[in-house]
Amino acid sequence: MNELYEAIEQKIKASGYPRAISGEDVYNDICDQIDGKENGTYLLLSKFEEDVVFEYHITIQDEDFNLGILTMRTPEGVFEADFDA
Repeated sequence: MNELYEAIEQKIKASGYPRAISGEDVYNDICDQIDGKENGTYLLLSKFEEDVVFEYHITIQDEDFNLGILTMRTPEGVFEADFDA
């Protein structure tokens, strides 16, 4: 799992996101957001920090999910990480 968390952190940092980030926290937030949802494609919003909103573009399948795009809206600007690239 640590490799997955590191990959998430690297993608987010590569987008120019200026704050400290934990791949594990992002992964857990996604899991909380999709808990109980049916298969399909969703745009989910999460207030990740007091002044930061994460937009997850997620496709949920039977046993897993695919995070396509993560848009991070902060006072410093808007940052986007494409996890399908």
